[in-house]
Amino acid sequence: MIDNKISVLLVDDHEVVRAGFRMLLSTQAFIGDIMDVNRGELVGQEYERLQPDVVVMDLSMPGIGGLETIRRLHRQDADAVVLVYSIHDESIYVERAMQAGAKGYVSKNSAAEVLAEAVKTVAGGKQYIEQKLLPEKDDVRYVDIDHYREVVDLLSPREFDVFCRLARGMTAHAVATDLHLGYKTVANYNTQIKSKLKVSTAAELANIAVVLGIIKP
Repeated sequence: MIDNKISVLLVDDHEVVRAGFRMLLSTQAFIGDIMDVNRGELVGQEYERLQPDVVVMDLSMPGIGGLETIRRLHRQDADAVVLVYSIHDESIYVERAMQAGAKGYVSKNSAAEVLAEAVKTVAGGKQYIEQKLLPEKDDVRYVDIDHYREVVDLLSPREFDVFCRLARGMTAHAVATDLHLGYKTVANYNTQIKSKLKVSTAAELANIAVVLGIIKP
């Protein structure tokens, strides 16, 4: 942080979204340089070159995706500060992002000032999770999530990435293309996931994903 200004690296595959983030953040007096990249594969190299104070990252990107990008960046630099800014507002995504090494999580549906506050908070060394994303104890969805938590924990990070895509109805070939993996690798993951979850069909995977809030019913 130079002259108390926070430098930011934006990671999102949509140019319009990156332009909007840049405009939004540039209005804040405490924001300094704002850089951007359009996919996770570029983050490690650009992070090393630019040394940003905060990385603001989307989760839904082609290629390795946001969660794997966070994991790789965290292995590269355990002190990297990542703030997720995602359309996904389900608690399972918040949990997975924080497990991967993110320091904060904000929904893209939030007000502009929420993102600015989140950037400032995580840059100061604190965690920030948008209030509306925190589970409510009387919400039946979170009772179900607690019930399935043990099941989800059986999945490795890469298995979780594959599971999310299969649950949305993507074919193994489509998942392989999206994650830049071989078809046989995805097919093996598919078998392992179904075995761990004790299911045999894609419909059963989708049902579990609905209960966990990963996809909408």
